[in-house]
Amino acid sequence: MAVGFGNSRLPVRKSKGRQLAKAAIVVSALIAGQAAALAPEHETRRLMLATEEAVTAENWGEASEYLNRLRQLEGEKPAAYHYYRGRVMLQSSHFNEAQAALEAYVTKAGTEGSHYQKSLKLITGIERARKEKAQAAPVGEESRVAVIEPAGDQRTASLRKLYLADSDREALVLHLNSLLGVAGWRQDKAVVRLDRPADIEYRLSTGDNAVSVQEIQRDSSTGIIRKTTQIPVFGINPQVEWGCEQAVATCWIYDPRDGSRLLKLSPNRSQAEEIAQTLGKLIRNLQTSSAGS
Repeated sequence: MAVGFGNSRLPVRKSKGRQLAKAAIVVSALIAGQAAALAPEHETRRLMLATEEAVTAENWGEASEYLNRLRQLEGEKPAAYHYYRGRVMLQSSHFNEAQAALEAYVTKAGTEGSHYQKSLKLITGIERARKEKAQAAPVGEESRVAVIEPAGDQRTASLRKLYLADSDREALVLHLNSLLGVAGWRQDKAVVRLDRPADIEYRLSTGDNAVSVQEIQRDSSTGIIRKTTQIPVFGINPQVEWGCEQAVATCWIYDPRDGSRLLKLSPNRSQAEEIAQTLGKLIRNLQTSSAGS
């Protein structure tokens, strides 16, 4: 009898298990149905309203969550999306991303945009904050020289063989100019012809404990304009920052002195990353060589 009684409970347990499973499926279906109830254009408007309310209430974490969900939706985003993204990035002290987003808003919304003047003021504030941050950064013997990691040495040695260079510095400069030669910025991104130079391109060289950056701008009306910037290597961080912004189809390399934009490049993330890393290695090479001399 005991065995029969024990066996009789098994179907009951299985039945309850099936019921619970069915209930879970129904609840999941309801949740999924609610999430997918609105078409993308309506869901975009709903999330934009929620983002606006969160930013107004200074609930930055909540606003960031709504913006991430907006980013994943298909279709073009409203101009205000870039404004709110800029506000959230600025709150987190991500100055580069904040400036790029606010400039994207100004470009898309124009002077008639409801956040136009506020965006311009925020961009000016970002420039001031960058300068204050750069001035507050400690400059001393310890910050002037960085150690090159073994992996970096191996990579640089490979570049010396590739370019048949006599020194690491020469190899890094040659590699940088090779990368910059294909990463130039073009106004017309639809058609890229290799026989036509980019609208903006750069050439780098070194000397006197500094990196020299020559910017070459080509315009059909004004011709060719060349501008050279000297970047002394002492007192700057060799970890060069970079970033890309889809809204304006551009990647930037940021100036290690103050975080402002230094190089305007084509929207290729892998190219921008390698250029930033190679420039950082070149700065470290100059810092180490100067300290040892």
